[in-house]
Amino acid sequence: MLKKIVLGSCLFIAAACSTVPITGRRQLSLVSDAEMNAMAATQYRAVLDSSKVIASGEQAAMVKRVGQRVQQAVETYFRQQNQQNQLEGYAWEFNLLDEKQENAWCMPGGKVAVYTGILPITQDENGLAVVMGHEIAHAVAKHSSERASQQYAAQGVGAAVSTAVGQTPTLTQNVFLQAVGLGSQLGLLKYGRSQESEADHLGLIFMAMAGYNPDNAIAFWQRMDSREGAAAPPEFLSTHPSNGTRIANIQRELPEARTYYKP
Repeated sequence: MLKKIVLGSCLFIAAACSTVPITGRRQLSLVSDAEMNAMAATQYRAVLDSSKVIASGEQAAMVKRVGQRVQQAVETYFRQQNQQNQLEGYAWEFNLLDEKQENAWCMPGGKVAVYTGILPITQDENGLAVVMGHEIAHAVAKHSSERASQQYAAQGVGAAVSTAVGQTPTLTQNVFLQAVGLGSQLGLLKYGRSQESEADHLGLIFMAMAGYNPDNAIAFWQRMDSREGAAAPPEFLSTHPSNGTRIANIQRELPEARTYYKP
C-alpha cells in the first residue's frame, strides 16, 4: 500500500509541472493562474490604497511608458510562440509609488509597482527597463505560483499535496504573501536564487525586444553593487545572487539578448 501511495505521489508531482518560457526549465505547478491572478489583483489594490501613488509627472509617465513597451514585447514573444493563452487573465497596471525603498515588483497578472527610491539608481529610461523587465519576467515565468506550490509540497508529498490543494481551492493570504515575497527558510533559498537568475535572463530578452539596449543591465547592476558595498549579505544566506555572480551571468547571456535588440 505504501509503495502505491509513493508511486502515486511521484506521478502526481511529475504531472503537476509547467515549463518556463525561453529557459525551458520545468517547474512545480500546483496552483492555477486564475487563483494567483485573483489574489494578486486584490492585494495590489490594497497596496495602492495604502500608498501614495504618483499619478502624474515625468517619472510616472516614464514608468508607464517603459512598462507598456515591455508588456508589448512579452505579448509579442508569446504570440510568436503561439502561447498567448499563457497571458490569459492578465490585466496590466504600472504605478509609481512614493516610497524610499530601492525596490520594484510585479505580481501575477501584470500588476507592477515601482518605488521612487530606486529611480536614482536606474537613472534613466534604460536603467528602468532593466528593473521592470526583470520584475515582469518573474510574473511571466510564474515564479510566485512555483513558490506557492513549493510551500504546499513542503507540507507533504505527491497525493497528500493533491488532497491539500483540492481541499483549499483558494490560496490563503499567508501562502500568497509568502509566495510573492522573500522566503525565510534556508532550505528554500536556492529556489529564490535560481528564479532571480532566470528573471535576469528573461528580462534581458524582454527589454531588448522592447527596444532597450540590454547592455545597460551591466551598468545598472554595477551601480547597485557599488551602492550596497559590504552591507550585502553572503550569497549563501541570500535569496538573490550576489551582484558579482549576477553580472557574470548577464555577461554570458548578453549575446543571446542582443539578437532580439532592434533600437
